[in-house]
Amino acid sequence: MTFMGYKRPDGKFGIRNHVLILPTCACASETSRVVASQVQGAVNIIMQAGCAEVKGNEDITQRVMSGFAANPNVFGTVIIGLGCENVGHAELKAKIQQVTNKPVASFGIQEEGGTVKTIAKAVAEARKMVAEASKARREEADISHFMMGIECGGSDATSGLASNPVVGYLSDKLVDMGASAMMSETPEFVGAEHILAKRGATLEIQNQIIKICSDYEEHLAGVNQDLRTGQPTPGNKQGGLSTIEEKSLGCISKGGTRPVVEVVKYAEIPTQKGAIIMDTPGYDIASVTAMVAGGCQAVVFTTGRGTPTGHALAPVLKITGNHTTYKHMIDNMDIDVSEIISGKKSIPEVGDMLFEELMEVCSGKTTKAESFGFSDICIDRICRYI
Repeated sequence: MTFMGYKRPDGKFGIRNHVLILPTCACASETSRVVASQVQGAVNIIMQAGCAEVKGNEDITQRVMSGFAANPNVFGTVIIGLGCENVGHAELKAKIQQVTNKPVASFGIQEEGGTVKTIAKAVAEARKMVAEASKARREEADISHFMMGIECGGSDATSGLASNPVVGYLSDKLVDMGASAMMSETPEFVGAEHILAKRGATLEIQNQIIKICSDYEEHLAGVNQDLRTGQPTPGNKQGGLSTIEEKSLGCISKGGTRPVVEVVKYAEIPTQKGAIIMDTPGYDIASVTAMVAGGCQAVVFTTGRGTPTGHALAPVLKITGNHTTYKHMIDNMDIDVSEIISGKKSIPEVGDMLFEELMEVCSGKTTKAESFGFSDICIDRICRYI
């Protein structure tokens, strides 16, 4: 099985062809936004961190930013820094060059003499990159070069009955073809982690799955907090989910049934191919951020209540098993799989249809979130104010 992608110098294949304008910190975000607005074919992200961070949080931020630049959907990156942040633009450039050999350039606002001068230089560099990127042509790539991120948000009872199981079928189908499928949201394994752990390909991986769940609960307990005060959310409860265990049983079904071959840290790039788990928080935007930084070229996102979430670098395909939500939020929902619940179609039938839709997205079809230009970003923190 193959898909049509853009081959990168590092041997990976993207399904989009972006030039990324990447701020090193919040202070450079607005300058980056202006640069991207002046260059057709460039995209930017809004960075809310990047300075005055403790070492653990700094490491996470750097891993996310380096991962964004390394994502196969990115042709090249123009970094914009301020000049007095923890990790400056030249240092971030060096970090990125350690993980990918794609084009990268960097500028500092204080060094260049202010925003206007920085914008002028960054725009010129970005335009050169876009011109080079425009020469790229899609070519046939083996499906083993594709990695799908799997996410859920705003879940209701239909999520566990329809949208999550059908994405689980899709995940298994991709893995069987040689591709990779990454599932995240560790807090939403809690209560069902023993079931998920049975999928571990080795005893070590089984123990890792149990450990990331227990570590999360212990972290919260250390600051006198309980996961269950925020999970399930009010929307989950209104949608028919009563406990974290019930929510978790539905959540893990979207990861399919194939052996889990690797458990990776937040925003870490996997070394294996197949079914993968990334240790992330339960907040969907923070999880999508991490999976894209980990190399996912597309994200399949299930929702019962509905959500507009998207990402600047990777298409986010929105799937719902709630027909009312699909009609009510048609601007945001891509696929309606409610016929599974009504009994009109089986999970394999809808799963095969979903696979074809995903392949169209890989070939360039725009998702609803992409059509709006949505670029939601949130980076998890290991140290939180209580």
